[in-house]
Amino acid sequence: MSKHHMDQPVGAEAENKLIAILKVLSESSEPLGSITIARRLESDGVFLSQRTVRYHLKIADERGYTQPAGHDGRMITPEGRQEVREALAPQQLGFVRDKLELLAYLTTFDPVRRTGQLAVNTSIIFRDQFQRAMSTMKDAFKAGFCVSELVATANEGEKLGSVVIPEGKIGFATVCGASINGVLLKAGVPTEFRFGGVLEIKNLAARRFVALTEYAGTSTDPSEQFIQAKMTSVGQAARTGSGKILAAFRTIPAPARGVVEEKLALLKEAGIGGIYALGNTSEPICQIPVALNRVGVVQLGGLNPVAAAVEAGIEVENFAESGLMDFEQLHSFWQL
Repeated sequence: MSKHHMDQPVGAEAENKLIAILKVLSESSEPLGSITIARRLESDGVFLSQRTVRYHLKIADERGYTQPAGHDGRMITPEGRQEVREALAPQQLGFVRDKLELLAYLTTFDPVRRTGQLAVNTSIIFRDQFQRAMSTMKDAFKAGFCVSELVATANEGEKLGSVVIPEGKIGFATVCGASINGVLLKAGVPTEFRFGGVLEIKNLAARRFVALTEYAGTSTDPSEQFIQAKMTSVGQAARTGSGKILAAFRTIPAPARGVVEEKLALLKEAGIGGIYALGNTSEPICQIPVALNRVGVVQLGGLNPVAAAVEAGIEVENFAESGLMDFEQLHSFWQL
């Protein structure tokens, strides 16, 4: 243990254990007992005895973070979820870029064989609003304002990516742009994940980014932020060709351009697009300067169709880059 760790007051040490336990519960759709919690913590590299877990669960119950369920089981409460979110926030600095790099690395999708795992976003919609939400997304999918028309749905208690769908809701997964960067990475092409932004388009041509957030400096995905702040007009853009859509700015090494074009063509055949513009070596793209020997890439946000639903007044909870899914589990939006 580092000296710094030893110097922590006992209180902080106990709080960290409590948060670790709550985090395990927040990732489960079923009640968990102390044995299972201890086992799951162990696989995360946290070693607590069952007795210690039981002791901390008692405290969690008293604070209203958990409630007993089933034999020796516990479920996390909304207060408990809130506590986990707030407690983990300081650990999430520079988080989004790290998460994108990790998901790209973990993407195993092979566009030729059409097998393997892809990075997805998860959106959670009230069951009674789901049909309306889907119809408000049609224009965006038709206009190609997405990474792919391949989607997945899940009912309460099921998982999409790493998100468990709560009661009364339906989960909706869209392909995340990091999947493309994952395929490029397997071909030896690293991506520099720079910004998420809102891209203004006019007559279907990209004009400029009207908002940008650096991935390295934010713990919430920029797409989630822009959707929540009502900064998009995806529906309008889909219908008229002009409006504000979610996009990402990334760069790749200039010598890799040929390989990238080849891979993008294969991805397109497999139903995965989402590259809006590929720049020229060291030339600015959408008014953003590009470093020497780099090529700028503007990728469409996978959450664009969901943004259109939110614009239409539908309440959606979004988890961008929420995890991975098998390609086989995805099907066309038009088959829903």
